[in-house]
Amino acid sequence: MHKTKSQARLSASTPLLVSIDRRARAPLQQQVYASIKRAILEGRLAPGTRLPPTRVLAGDLGISRTTVVLAFDHLAAEGYLNGRGSAGSFVASLRIAPPVQPGGSAARRAGTSGVVTAAGLRIVALAKTANGLERLRTTPVPFRIGEPAFDLFPAHAWARLYARRSRRAGASLLAYGNGAGYRPLREAIAGYVGAARGVRATADQVILTRGVQQATDLATRLLLAPGDTAWVEDPGYLAARALLQVGGARLAPIPVDTEGLVVADGVRIAPAARLAYVSPSHQFPLAVTMSLPRRLALLEWAHRANAWILEDDFDSEFRYAGAPIAALQGLDPTERVLYLGTFSKTLFPSIRLGYLIVPPSLTDAFRAAHGLFDHFAPSLEQATLCDFITDGHYAGHVRRMRNAYVLRMRTLLRAIARELGDLVEVAPAETGMHVVAWLRDRSVSDITVSRLARQGGVEIPALSAYTAQAKCPPALLMGFAATRPLEMGPALRIVRDAIIRARRGVVA
Repeated sequence: MHKTKSQARLSASTPLLVSIDRRARAPLQQQVYASIKRAILEGRLAPGTRLPPTRVLAGDLGISRTTVVLAFDHLAAEGYLNGRGSAGSFVASLRIAPPVQPGGSAARRAGTSGVVTAAGLRIVALAKTANGLERLRTTPVPFRIGEPAFDLFPAHAWARLYARRSRRAGASLLAYGNGAGYRPLREAIAGYVGAARGVRATADQVILTRGVQQATDLATRLLLAPGDTAWVEDPGYLAARALLQVGGARLAPIPVDTEGLVVADGVRIAPAARLAYVSPSHQFPLAVTMSLPRRLALLEWAHRANAWILEDDFDSEFRYAGAPIAALQGLDPTERVLYLGTFSKTLFPSIRLGYLIVPPSLTDAFRAAHGLFDHFAPSLEQATLCDFITDGHYAGHVRRMRNAYVLRMRTLLRAIARELGDLVEVAPAETGMHVVAWLRDRSVSDITVSRLARQGGVEIPALSAYTAQAKCPPALLMGFAATRPLEMGPALRIVRDAIIRARRGVVA
């Protein structure tokens, strides 16, 4: 049987409509469907276009007619094709936006033009700023800050506890449960922070979150009205700064010195602020500890100003010099402190579990709001973490990490003295997971050094990236927790090259 001219014309266009890859895992029916749908959405098949008869198309492609019929039926069911009996199948009349052409504006390529509001674009900009250095890759990278030692995590113990919980999971773990989180875990957290950090709290005051950032967002929504002023450390944590701004707060950057936040400057700059975001036990990024006189002055200001304090206690379990420093919350007689904790630094970041401890006067409000914004139901991870704490694994793991981190820090300091002694000066960290390496040549841009080192595969954020108004000497942040000793020497030689190139005026 001879094909008509019309059929021949349609048959010749078949390769433009459908591409078949017999090595692909996708079924042939799905490939036919996807190819025609893509041609319609991209405008290569205009409304009203008649498609080749199923028999013709199947013959051209060398596949079963049934396969093509099923693909056409799928397209018709979704509204892409109209069947007209013996006349054949036609592309439906659809209003499809024209595809974005290469080289269009950045806003169009990002899909934001005319869609995201001005406020939304501001959030996007703040988010990009808060994220700081884009990570090179997901696997461990030399000197990456804020990342724990994955090689020290007791994966077998965790897997055993998780498997046991999975086998025994019943309705209490599968239902919605309590919006504040799995109560036995909240009880375990209250007990742990009471013993280890001097925090005074009951399980009712503990609200499980997906980390410090969600806890900050929740506190900002409930405690601040648009236009209220919030103190932030300068230099300080970028994500907290961004979240406060998204919530409508006016930021008052307060200087930090060797004793922590300069409270007297805060009182002078913004005495009527409604909130202060601080990291007193281990200030980020300068790694200093707030002195007792400063702590008492901060609490006195909060009481007098009827203000709130968000205490970010993100990695203070790792203290290497002197006795542990109790949390600010435990010193607070007027219940103005909200305590933020996380398991991302002590366990692993992807667990996405943190907690917020609020004063008794705020528990009802925070639990209600948390249930609305994120009904964080009980889960196997929460129950497993509860067992990990109550069975003693957590305290033992933190103790082993603390001992290992001391050794890694000392190894790093020796390697820095050997490889970079003429270029930087650095002191041991008393707390935390990173050291601050100050550039001896203060005319060198730490931003440039950071970018050049990044080209070599090393992440060393610049201190100046975390400042708002502060004028700090150039310095680099070097994490030691997740960096194995054998990786330190080669990585430091990359840093050395970056500093020398930056000093010569090379721009990344």
